[in-house]
Amino acid sequence: MKISGCVEDIIFKNSDNGYTVLNIDYNGSLLTCVGKCLSVNVGEDVELEGQFVKNNKFGEQFAFSTIEVLKPKSLESIKKYLASGLIKGIGPVTAESIVNKFKEDTLNILEYAPQRLSEVRGISTKKALDIGQYYTDIRKMQDAVIFLQGYDISTNLAVKIFNFYKDKTVDIVSDNPYLLVEDIDGIGFLTADRIATKMGIDFYSNFRVRAGVVHVLKESSEKSGNTYLPKELLFEQTLKILNLDKDRFSEIFEIEVERLEIENNIKTFTYKDVECICLKRFYIMESSIASKLNLLNISKTEIGIDVDVEIAEYERLNKITLHPDQKDAIKTAVNGQVSIITGGPGTGKTTIVKCILQALKKYSNKIFLLAPTGRASKRLSEACSHKASTIHRALEVSFKEGDSSFFNYNEKNKLIADVVIVDEMSMVDVSLFYSLLKALPNTCKLILVGDKDQLPSVGAGNVLHDLIGSKVVDCVKLSQIYRQDDKSLIVSNAHLINDGKMPDLSNKSRDFFYECRTETSDMFDCVVELASSRLPKYLQCEPSEIQVLCAMKSGVCGVENLNRKLQELINPSSLRKIELNFETRFFREGDKVMQTVNNYDLEWSKESGDMFEIGKGVFNGDMGRIESIDYQTGETKVVFDDDRVCTYSKTEALELQICYATTIHKSQGSEFDAVVIPVVAGSNQIITRNLLYTAVTRAKKLVVLVGPKKNIARMIYNNFTAKRYSMLEELLKLQKVKTENLYS
Repeated sequence: MKISGCVEDIIFKNSDNGYTVLNIDYNGSLLTCVGKCLSVNVGEDVELEGQFVKNNKFGEQFAFSTIEVLKPKSLESIKKYLASGLIKGIGPVTAESIVNKFKEDTLNILEYAPQRLSEVRGISTKKALDIGQYYTDIRKMQDAVIFLQGYDISTNLAVKIFNFYKDKTVDIVSDNPYLLVEDIDGIGFLTADRIATKMGIDFYSNFRVRAGVVHVLKESSEKSGNTYLPKELLFEQTLKILNLDKDRFSEIFEIEVERLEIENNIKTFTYKDVECICLKRFYIMESSIASKLNLLNISKTEIGIDVDVEIAEYERLNKITLHPDQKDAIKTAVNGQVSIITGGPGTGKTTIVKCILQALKKYSNKIFLLAPTGRASKRLSEACSHKASTIHRALEVSFKEGDSSFFNYNEKNKLIADVVIVDEMSMVDVSLFYSLLKALPNTCKLILVGDKDQLPSVGAGNVLHDLIGSKVVDCVKLSQIYRQDDKSLIVSNAHLINDGKMPDLSNKSRDFFYECRTETSDMFDCVVELASSRLPKYLQCEPSEIQVLCAMKSGVCGVENLNRKLQELINPSSLRKIELNFETRFFREGDKVMQTVNNYDLEWSKESGDMFEIGKGVFNGDMGRIESIDYQTGETKVVFDDDRVCTYSKTEALELQICYATTIHKSQGSEFDAVVIPVVAGSNQIITRNLLYTAVTRAKKLVVLVGPKKNIARMIYNNFTAKRYSMLEELLKLQKVKTENLYS
């Protein structure tokens, strides 16, 4: 049967599968309706097809199988529709004014004569036209989303597809759904393949094989950090996901690889006598990095600084004596053009950077201190008493519409810099390093600082490892430990772990503790108690300052489960705190949160004394706290650790996640006063030595390991390192040979 009514309230919506619970005005009474619907808003009239059902808990409901969204008809429903926050620039008051003016003709005015909205008090001509454009875009988007919902695409992805293809969405997806794999981040082969199957596209179509190749290369870079794959491995992995006859597939595979290369989407090459294939952008990035580093190296300029004198002065002022290795690192950095300083915790990297800064300030005041994350840059600034920023902020995310470079500073607009020092280099991926190098003048001195034994970058590439391995760049490795007193074990235990030895778990130090728990449920309870009450009392700090670091997202002692409990205890529900609810999670004012994706468009502001900055761009791993949530619009204000303030729309807030607990990978580049680490069992490919080493080295004041000793031992003795296919080391060597031949 069919029923119709006006949507009064959306109680629940799962953006992944579209399952929605909504109330409609049905013959003057509220009726709860349940079913799949990916695009519906308060105030819209809907026609539903389905049947009445009896729910034991919630009573009578209407379960619908299909839904058609209609334009609101009554004045009241039009007001609700406009006041829902869907159309930017219209709130409840403005909505009422517009409807009072134009009555039943309101939506026609919005669509066909939006300039007339300026007849309403408080609406300028520009704002009127903007509102009209928003309304038109929403209607077009709804049409596209309704089309895409037939293929089980989530609301978020449907909107993302529409934003890329705009008016051509339906035509492009209908013609070749596999283009989604190449064009839309977040859509993999399986989604496109499901759509294509429903459309009846042949399993052996060239479209499908091409999409499979691109998908494997993209997923390999995103999940495994590879910038290329051996052709044979690419063939095997593509064949596996396509599930085709090998002989028939082989012929189409060769055709599509050749076509992709002709179209400049991929690059084929031979590396160590093995045929290889990569996405073209990675070949360009790594080749460019190799060229630029060699160019910087041959552009060395004398700066006229007596480094020995500067070191002696630094020692005198700071009342310390530097180790010969530290002095060697300082001399290499000051006198060289491109250099690397690498070492574990407590080996004096920050001390060296401070001395380098003191020396180079006599050479230039155009010195940039950079780090990959906001937390790391803030720590660097405080340690060195010199302004530091993230690499993204230094390059300035572009405000230009459609600017493919992302950054204002690039090869056409260089940074005004004589010296650039980058800390936490281990977590810089190939894409970010490529962008940084493009923006550097050829005469710039580049100093890279990092721990080569940390986990590699989350993004593609193995930059620090490849730079050191190439031996093209001057590198000083520090091994002597300085930063530790007799009652401290964090640094020495970190080095023991890195050397494959069991740490001291005697609980006799003041900063390294071990809680033996053999059952995962007991581990969970212990971690929660430590983070929410015991450690805050011990350290006299807020619970939000304690960071739980997990090996995995799922499981009893995973990020998701721990966050639910820690949120409940650390920031409990209160009538004074506004909450923002989504289908699988919710936030409330005061929650500790983390940005989970790069958002180059999100604007931020920052006050520092008399200075007021504005900028654009919030990045994966940035951590902060929810300061406020607007009850009506869902707008969420977040203050990040580096004091930037961002306001998220309700949709943008989905990019955040609670982070009382986070993964060890996500913690890279950050330091916390205290960390709690549940040491769980798991796959040998995940539960590794350098994962534990990275977690322990995130702590400044205190570490607590929770779990059975056998799990700790298993991690320490497991030195598995997943192979990353990257070209940079070899390209650096080749470029050096070319440069030497050119100038010989």
